[in-house]
Parts: sequence; structure tokens; C-alpha cells
Amino acid sequence: MTSPPEPARTGQAVTMTEVPDPQVPERARRRTYTAKYKRDILAEYDSLDRQGRGALLRREALYTSLVSAWREQASTGALAALARPSGAPPASPAERDAARFRIENARLERELETARQVISIQGKLSALLEQLSTNSSIPDTEK
Repeated sequence: MTSPPEPARTGQAVTMTEVPDPQVPERARRRTYTAKYKRDILAEYDSLDRQGRGALLRREALYTSLVSAWREQASTGALAALARPSGAPPASPAERDAARFRIENARLERELETARQVISIQGKLSALLEQLSTNSSIPDTEK
């Protein structure tokens, strides 16, 4: 949200310019939390009394519904799963080579199919040209 335009004086002309509000971001951004952060907040939240919990939530700008959801995730083991790095585990050199060879094999098969189609078209063109040349060599009286 922006504040009302303020007149800016440039030379003799008065123009209106927009001054952005420094408190409000241009676009809202969803917050994300790491598994470690969730674990740490849950541990701290559980160790505090009622007033301390409220202070923690205000300090971290959190809601009790988030803490409840995180507690549910922790009980089902979802936080442990989130802590693992995403993606496939690092592959061995043999697995990397095999994957590279599979990709190269697929590329070569596509090239081979293209070459086969070109050869087929060249054969048909050659036959057509031969037929045209034999037809043109026959005198018009025989046609």
C-alpha cells in the first residue's frame, strides 16, 4: 500500500509522485520454516509457562495453530522427513555413468531414426528421378 501522493517541485512545474510505504512490502510473501526451526520452537514452547508461550509467539510472529500443526507433524514423523535433504541420494560413479549412457543411447537412437528416414526418402527420390529420366528419353511418337 502506498501513501498519498506528495507534490514534488521540479523547476516551476509541480508534479505528483507516489512515495512507497516502507512498512508494507510490494508483494506478500509466504513464510517457510525449516524442520530445525520448528523443532526448536516446539521445544522452547513446551518448556515455557502461559505468559512465556504468549511472549514467544509474539516475538516469532507465530500463531498457536501453527504450533499445533507442527506438534502433529512431529508426532507423525513428518519433521524428521523434512529434515532429510530433498532429491535422490548421491549416486555412485557406476550409476552416474549408466544414466549418462542411457541419455546418450536415446540421443543416438533418435539420430539413427532420422538417418533411416533420410535414406528412405533419398531412395524414393532416386527411383522417381530414374523413372522421369527414362520417360523423357522415349521419343514423343512412342508415347
